[in-house]
Amino acid sequence: MKIAVLTSGGDAPGMNACVRAVIRSTINYGYQAFGVFDGYKGLVEGKIKELNRNDVGQILNRGGTILGSSRLESFKEKTVRQVAVDNLKSLGINNLICIGGDGTFRGAMDLNEMGINCIAIPGTIDNDIPSTEFTIGFFTALDTAVDAIDKLRDTSFSHQRCTVVEVMGRNCGDLSIFSGIACGAEIVITKDTGYDEKTILEQVKKAEKMGKRHLIVVVAENITNVFELAKAIQDNSSYEARATVLGYIQRGGTPSSFDRILASKMGVHAVDLLIDGKGGYAVYTKSLDVGHIELEKSLITEIRPSDLYKYLAKLN
Repeated sequence: MKIAVLTSGGDAPGMNACVRAVIRSTINYGYQAFGVFDGYKGLVEGKIKELNRNDVGQILNRGGTILGSSRLESFKEKTVRQVAVDNLKSLGINNLICIGGDGTFRGAMDLNEMGINCIAIPGTIDNDIPSTEFTIGFFTALDTAVDAIDKLRDTSFSHQRCTVVEVMGRNCGDLSIFSGIACGAEIVITKDTGYDEKTILEQVKKAEKMGKRHLIVVVAENITNVFELAKAIQDNSSYEARATVLGYIQRGGTPSSFDRILASKMGVHAVDLLIDGKGGYAVYTKSLDVGHIELEKSLITEIRPSDLYKYLAKLN
């Protein structure tokens, strides 16, 4: 048996730990392990190399992915995917583990239908794979966001400011609500809460009447222009307002211990599935246990974190 692994889409801290787990557990079973470089793009270009234990040494604590990543829009075309399938089969590889977000999962589904036994592992800081409670990289990105917001709070307090902070998450508000609760933010704005500037300004004025010296407003990306929101707050209150976009700083850095352990468990579980002859599954975690679900159900089955928004109002 030969097992290959790739990382695709946006990189996430902990991907290297997962790659390491896949390669080493495959070798421990006595089988050959391969790395695909630069995601699905590299798969189409034939960037596939056999890896040994030493190739994945000293990467457990490294952010990013040593395999590289990419996005390939043309991978949606069957003729392009067929090239990838042919490249794998030319090396006698019929088993592939794909680490990434929803686009990666869809690519794995398509390859699985074309005869490659695929296992998908959720690796994305956005935590937007519905069938898993947490994704690899989420908690490291959360720690980064919390650290940044804590620093912004210090200067916000000193200058009696309202600080508007945009965090990543694409269309998922988990990074925003988790960081908002962890940092004591007065207002959190996500797709789930909706965006109504009038309501937000009313909340700011209420905080002003309560005598709050400063405010933290956490906003998920793709909701609104945070610089314009900061200006509106400054124009309609006594607070000096500033906006900060955390951006890609949330993607990098040393993975947290949680993400290293989660990634390692998921990587081993994925290999175990393939060894047992089970292709077409996605790995998930719930209540710290690791399991698997059919790939076609992985993007529609909801077991993500319970609603945290109800706690926010009670904490302010």
